[in-house]
Amino acid sequence: MRVFISVDIEGITGITSWTQCSRPDGNSFDYAFARRRMTGDVIAAIEGARAAGATAITVKDSHGNSKNLLIDELPAGVRLITGQAGDVNGMMAGVDEGYDAAVLVGYHAMAGTPNAVMEHTITGTLHRLHLSGRESGEIALSAYAAGAAGVPLVAISSDAAGCVEAANFIPGIETAVVKTGRGRYMTETLHPHETAPLIAEAVRRGVERRQEIGPTQLLGAIPIQMEFNRAEECEIMLRIPWFTRVDGYSVKAIGQDFGEAHRIVWTGVNMSFQGLNSQY
Repeated sequence: MRVFISVDIEGITGITSWTQCSRPDGNSFDYAFARRRMTGDVIAAIEGARAAGATAITVKDSHGNSKNLLIDELPAGVRLITGQAGDVNGMMAGVDEGYDAAVLVGYHAMAGTPNAVMEHTITGTLHRLHLSGRESGEIALSAYAAGAAGVPLVAISSDAAGCVEAANFIPGIETAVVKTGRGRYMTETLHPHETAPLIAEAVRRGVERRQEIGPTQLLGAIPIQMEFNRAEECEIMLRIPWFTRVDGYSVKAIGQDFGEAHRIVWTGVNMSFQGLNSQY
């Protein structure tokens, strides 16, 4: 049995701000701690998947430059997808129909969620994302990417708000709450010795229930609306034939299936940075 694990960092045990976990530079004073904790939560998920019978596990590092996880601390036999390329599945790059179940570790709630630790959707420029009329974040995008390959998303570890969001999108998903937000940059966090068994147990139960949970899918053409924080962040997207303008902050497009919709979303986010930089 094959299990795919995608890992972000904002929902990891003990992490509360980007000064800890953004990237290995002078602005992230505690990055070494954050990547070690990220690796620890993944190890717990691997243990849970193996307890449920997984014989092959692929881990996708999905935060920032995707070079965070410490492979020498992961159990032998695990495959790690690290770094970045042009894969259309984004944070789920590498998932395909050969997997029996997918798991999210360290994910976070969508932009604007109250009492959610470091809530955002992909990047700081994107304020709201709607797919087929439903507001969506990275949890939904990853669930749909797995579902497009016929793979059920069966478990998640996150803060309390992220776990609620996942449960609303995916009925029956198993959740492991590793911390509770008291604002965007304040958490009440459990100790890693407590969260590791919570994560392992949620993953074990989810993988065992994979057929009951089933894939989360968006079928047919998918209307997309993307609302940005500033007008210039959406203006530049009008250079791309997919997009038309809705108002000062928003653009819309239609993907003919989820694969195209996912590509449109990530293209829009990447182009938004070009708009932001146009003031210089």
